Amino acid sequence: MFDGLLGIDVVDGPAPIVVFAAAALLFVAVLLRRPSREWLLRLAIAVPAGLLAAVVTWLVCIRWLNLFGESLGYGNYAWLGAAFVGVAIAVASIRRRPRWRVPVAVVAIPVFLLAAAVGINANYGLDRTVASVLAIAVPRPLKLAPPANASSPEYDSSLWKHWKPPADMPAHGTLGTASIPGTVSGFHARDAGLYLPPAALVAHPPALPLIVMMMGQPGNPDPEPIAEVLDAYAATHRGLAPVVVVADQLGSPYDDTLCLDTARFGNAETYITKDVTAWAEKTLPVTHDHRFWTAAGYSNGGLCALSFAIDHPELFTSILDISGEEFPGAEHPDRTLKEAFGGNQQAYDAAKPFIKLRHFTHSGMTAIFTACRDDPVFHHVAIQALAASRGAGIDSAFVDVAVGGHGRGALMGGLTGGVKLLYPLLGLEQPG
Repeated sequence: MFDGLLGIDVVDGPAPIVVFAAAALLFVAVLLRRPSREWLLRLAIAVPAGLLAAVVTWLVCIRWLNLFGESLGYGNYAWLGAAFVGVAIAVASIRRRPRWRVPVAVVAIPVFLLAAAVGINANYGLDRTVASVLAIAVPRPLKLAPPANASSPEYDSSLWKHWKPPADMPAHGTLGTASIPGTVSGFHARDAGLYLPPAALVAHPPALPLIVMMMGQPGNPDPEPIAEVLDAYAATHRGLAPVVVVADQLGSPYDDTLCLDTARFGNAETYITKDVTAWAEKTLPVTHDHRFWTAAGYSNGGLCALSFAIDHPELFTSILDISGEEFPGAEHPDRTLKEAFGGNQQAYDAAKPFIKLRHFTHSGMTAIFTACRDDPVFHHVAIQALAASRGAGIDSAFVDVAVGGHGRGALMGGLTGGVKLLYPLLGLEQPG
């Protein structure tokens, strides 16, 4: 039962409708009463007070503390204002008589706040279940046998031409989780998400390309978005798609590890580049030819993907950076400089990908950057990343997503456009 509650969809389906309907009914209940002078005066005070509280919250959280590193957008600000005004009206409606007004107003306050939270979450569309919203990982461990190709993990770079699906190949890939220990790094990560395409689920799977993906912060290592995209591609490519490990570079949804090894948050970089990659080679039906390995990520994960690939070109030959951050701690550069680098500006600059690219000399790498036009800050960063990457001699492309903000639309649009460009590079589709 508990797992069923955690799995409730809070973006689509009946749950949001129930919450919004309850909020609307309660709003009508607290608002409607005889229009006396006293009640109209209370409303005249409550509505501006609620709007003022919303503005103060915006000033403190967004402008002064910059808790989210970006504007939340007009839609989310509308939800914020509606929630505070609703709470203020509920408080103003409390009177001794009739007696039902007190419990109705008390119930209305958390329902109004819940409705706003559901609405804001739906605008982003990234946390689709109760478990995701609460940052609770629901284990779905896959039974992973040692890969049959372990003794011969060479890759057929024309797999698209030679692969013939066997009769036992399922129509769809499968999702799950796996615990990847921080053997070398000592990093305490949450369970990674896994996607195995149909071609990986047969009795004798071929060695397949590998994508190591990382999600944003706050966030969870959820494989569902990339699995949805890859499963659609696999359906039109005879079951062929990369194997995906959605690794946890955060440890906690609320920690920004800066895509680095730090004393405060642990060895996040070593965890991804040593522990995760070694585990994948040992455990999954993937090629050991790193020319067909991709570092991918969204937002904070996009920054990590770019950073790790630049620092470890022997591991990753392709990069898919979806609405990636510009540099570690970009939301709070002054604080990051002080807390993570001890005020050493030179050390901080050395950790920034655009500066690293000035000295990058490795050949044969490909980078794909994506961002939404209606997400101007990250769109500009992606354009800068494209220029810096090309300046370093990296074969680079840009996927310009029309609409999607900095939420699920950006993620799905970036994955769809990016995977389309990756397929020929990974031998899963005819080049050109």
